[in-house]
Amino acid sequence: MASYLEILDDDQGHELSLFCVPKHYEEDLDSVIIPNGLIKDRTERLARDIVRDMGGHHIVALCVLKGGYKFFADLMDYIKALNQNSDKSVPLTVDFIRLKSYSNDQSTNCVKVIGGDEFLLVKRTPRSSGYRPDYIGFEVPDKFLVGYALDYNEYFRDLSHICILSDRAKEKYKV
Repeated sequence: MASYLEILDDDQGHELSLFCVPKHYEEDLDSVIIPNGLIKDRTERLARDIVRDMGGHHIVALCVLKGGYKFFADLMDYIKALNQNSDKSVPLTVDFIRLKSYSNDQSTNCVKVIGGDEFLLVKRTPRSSGYRPDYIGFEVPDKFLVGYALDYNEYFRDLSHICILSDRAKEKYKV
């Protein structure tokens, strides 16, 4: 049984009109592929799994800025709640790094460590190194995704949901 939610390659997502999306982005998105409620629920499950698996061992949590900050903050909140409200708790320290690897919608094939940009989404792509993290929230198709702090040239971080970026938006926000 998979320990992650798989979004299939042919999944076109959900109609934008079913969700609250900022008006200024309505024409820039094709669909909502992962709604905020599903992100939150999956993140809480990951927190439970991590606390269970760590068995009281110290956790060093590394936030990859900028795209991972929203997920990281939510994950830390869930872990802190579990620490405060259960018989089991784990010591926790936090650190941050920043990565840059995209220019517009293309990978530069060079990861610049500045101090990150993904939040435990695993993208199915032929360019993948094959690395699989211990904890995966979602496995997603090879589409350009934005929202929930994931950006396209610094735009779209303010979306609550993870959405598929339209080709029109790629051109509109190109640097």
